[in-house]
Amino acid sequence: MRESAEKDVYEDIRSRIDRLPEKDKADEKQYALRLERCKECENLLSGVCMKCGCYVEFRAAFKRQRCPLPSSDKKW
Repeated sequence: MRESAEKDVYEDIRSRIDRLPEKDKADEKQYALRLERCKECENLLSGVCMKCGCYVEFRAAFKRQRCPLPSSDKKW
């Protein structure tokens, strides 16, 4: 049951990212770099940032979003 729920959440996130206006989206290179940095972060748990509670794949898709860590610790 849990696997199915996680799959539904992932599909919802992908759908929302796909519907973002292009002017608001981070480019693919920036998006991939952000996700790589998030994967290495100790504050990531099951795709959720424990600092702000966001799904990192969704937050990283926005051009103007920032990592929620304090400026000295920022990952992206």
